Amino acid sequence: MAQVQENDAPDSSLEDFVADSDTGGRQPKDAFGRAALWYIPLVWSLYQLWIASPLPFILRVGVWNDTQTRAIHLGFAVLLAFIAFPGLKGSPRHKIPIGTWALAIVGALASSYLFYAYDGVANRSGAPNTTDVVVALVGIILLMEAARRSLGFPLMGVALFFLAYVFFGSWSGLPEVVQWKGASLNKAMSHMWLTTEGVFGVALGVSSGFVFLFVLFGALLNQAGAGNYFLKLAFAALGHLRGGPAKAAVIASAATGLISGSSIANVVTTGTFTIPLMKRVGFPATKAGAVEVSSSINGVLTPPVMGAVAFLMTEYVGISYVEVVKTAIVPAAISYVALVYIVHLEALKMNMPGTSRMHPVKFMLGAIFIIAISIVIAGGTLFLCGFIVDTLQSAVGGASTWIIVLVMAIAYIAAVRFAAKGPDLEMSLESMEHLPPTREIFKTGIHYLMPILLLMYLLMIERKSPGLSAFWSTMAMLVILATQNPLKAFFRGQSDVMEQLKAGFADIAEGLIVGARNMIGLAAAMGVAGIIVGAVTLTGIGQVMAEFVEFLSGGNLLAMLFFVALISIILGMGLPTTANYIVVSSLMAGVVVELGAQNGLIVPLVAVHMFVFYFGIMADVTPPVGLASFAAAAISKGDPLRTGFQAFFYSIRTALLPFLFIFNTDLLLIDVGPYRAVFIFIVALIAMLLFAAGTMNYFMVKSKIWESIILLLVAFTLFQPGFFLDRLQPEFETVAGAEIFDRAQAAPDNASLRVRLVGENLNGDMVDARYLLPLGESGADGTGRLFDGAGIEFREEDGKLFVDNLNFGGPSEQLGIDFDWELVELEIPADRMPKEIFYIPALLLLGFVYLLQMGRKRKQTEGAPA
Repeated sequence: MAQVQENDAPDSSLEDFVADSDTGGRQPKDAFGRAALWYIPLVWSLYQLWIASPLPFILRVGVWNDTQTRAIHLGFAVLLAFIAFPGLKGSPRHKIPIGTWALAIVGALASSYLFYAYDGVANRSGAPNTTDVVVALVGIILLMEAARRSLGFPLMGVALFFLAYVFFGSWSGLPEVVQWKGASLNKAMSHMWLTTEGVFGVALGVSSGFVFLFVLFGALLNQAGAGNYFLKLAFAALGHLRGGPAKAAVIASAATGLISGSSIANVVTTGTFTIPLMKRVGFPATKAGAVEVSSSINGVLTPPVMGAVAFLMTEYVGISYVEVVKTAIVPAAISYVALVYIVHLEALKMNMPGTSRMHPVKFMLGAIFIIAISIVIAGGTLFLCGFIVDTLQSAVGGASTWIIVLVMAIAYIAAVRFAAKGPDLEMSLESMEHLPPTREIFKTGIHYLMPILLLMYLLMIERKSPGLSAFWSTMAMLVILATQNPLKAFFRGQSDVMEQLKAGFADIAEGLIVGARNMIGLAAAMGVAGIIVGAVTLTGIGQVMAEFVEFLSGGNLLAMLFFVALISIILGMGLPTTANYIVVSSLMAGVVVELGAQNGLIVPLVAVHMFVFYFGIMADVTPPVGLASFAAAAISKGDPLRTGFQAFFYSIRTALLPFLFIFNTDLLLIDVGPYRAVFIFIVALIAMLLFAAGTMNYFMVKSKIWESIILLLVAFTLFQPGFFLDRLQPEFETVAGAEIFDRAQAAPDNASLRVRLVGENLNGDMVDARYLLPLGESGADGTGRLFDGAGIEFREEDGKLFVDNLNFGGPSEQLGIDFDWELVELEIPADRMPKEIFYIPALLLLGFVYLLQMGRKRKQTEGAPA
């Protein structure tokens, strides 16, 4: 391990690493090259703002369909990938070679082909001409090279593997089970490049429509100084505690996660300051880096951005963005609080100094209280704003918009005036050790909270689309960047107002450029992921892989989940989180749902997608690749592999959560009311803290092995109390399938019926599985509610019920139910004791361990020298 030095600071190698990973490591010295890397990203950002705005429809200029806008989006990404990222380690970084320019322009033209040749391609649908095929072939090759430059070889390698299967899947040397007839060049290129089944599919549409704007919003927020503000606020609030810099790193990364979708970006943004300070208070280099890595990957799990996966999930799962945020919030929150607790336990184990020696239980209760109050205040503010807006609209109609804008402008000016009363926050390592009081720091950046609240309001209350919400929030950020410093200068009585205004517009340009350059690799990844998804849909390899995983797992759901997790981590070692999510969810999500149904466990699709997402994130930590760990090690001067292993140990709680919410979907707040949601959050948080204490082998004092085992058992019981109850009493009892119509008619609103169906699928295999059929609104008869809600009709033959009709694209058809399957029985909840009864023995065991450890702690305190 590298020698730890007290005053280690990030060097130029870190800047090169970040540039190579995120924005591109090429820095031309010639005027033309510099101008290209300034103007092209700027134009890309302006283009994305243009198509997201209402102006094209108002002015009737630049109104293009989704496929055309995706093509331009990819054209910009490929062009910039070639000129911003050197092709090889030995490639020049201070100039853009002529050959690179040629490849970049050809790649951009091929990528945007569907923009300028859309009408011709549409007229030739399914019958491409020679030009179409050549452009598609060149485009795919150069797109994969763009991804290799910006993201490394692994993503390109995976795409090449799937393409090879497309063309050579009929090879006799392959096992018969995976062979397929193969595809011609024309068919493959048409499918991959000229339709929305491949490159220009859902993933690139999400990248163009939503993700770019959120990444741009984060870049502008950071350019305005919000990242520095959140970091200083966290340090001022927590720096005085034991291990304070590490706790501040966790909270700062949570705040940064609101505006960034990259774990590497989170590491670099906060780690540049937090890691050296953690080392100064006593954390070894590897642990300092590992705390930052573990914090940063949690930042990607935190809504609203979630590394762009939140927006993809809305498309793939078919639920609203608000539902995605609701399912993600509890796991992300309890994981963060548990990490703060892990850091606190590390500080206690190393006997670190701190001006506050708060008891760990009091500390965690305080932290939970602060989080709860913050959520209540934020939620209350949003709902109050919604009520005021509704009232205004009812009173003054269309004029309410201008009144709201005026009120927001007044509030913003008041917030900036309040901030101008104190000095601006410095952005240096030295300033972190001499911070003003928390309240003084808080008032310097209240105006940074306004665009975040606006974003949350538009998404959560107004239920606007993610793209439109991000657009208006980004416009608010442009106003803040242009005006915050001139207004501060005015309120401070300074004479350089015009100079500050010019500097504000320079900050806008810089933010727009950084936002676009941060999108290069992500947009390329979305495009290449489209190649992989296109290969899956064209060849049917998804079903083959599903059968392979099912064979390996022996039909055991837990074993299959383990294999899916392993596949996610292995793929994630080379793929960006978003691309990993697209690939693994396309291959495995349906398999988990199907196998769960055959095991009597109904797994909601969103739970499976969250499962894949979480393990894709874990790949950013896991050695030997773990890019986030390498970034942290570059700052800490620690060993990258040891940093990665330590971060993985800290992140075990993150790896535990997906298994838990597959078997207990209450953690995702699925079909859970507000009061029960609060109860679930509290219980899950206590369970996660106990799990952290058990794995860290420290509770009130250092734990004995058997005490740690008890803590883990208590944590498991709190997470999954139904596990023990299911061994004593069955969860469901069966009734005859013929009762389905009566029970459907009598069921309350938003209810579902759990049914067991038996039949033969398209492959000729027998299926015996459980399904959850949603019901339509009450008032109709049972047949009507089944068709309205689940899109299914049954017929009776010889006293048996069979599937007679399926609504195409409806819930039942999406679940994989087929015609002529027999409805064997209904499963209704059994009348049994509440599962929460097992909390009682669990809490008694916890109390027993607590009393034992408190007794040892008192003895240690009494025996300590005065």
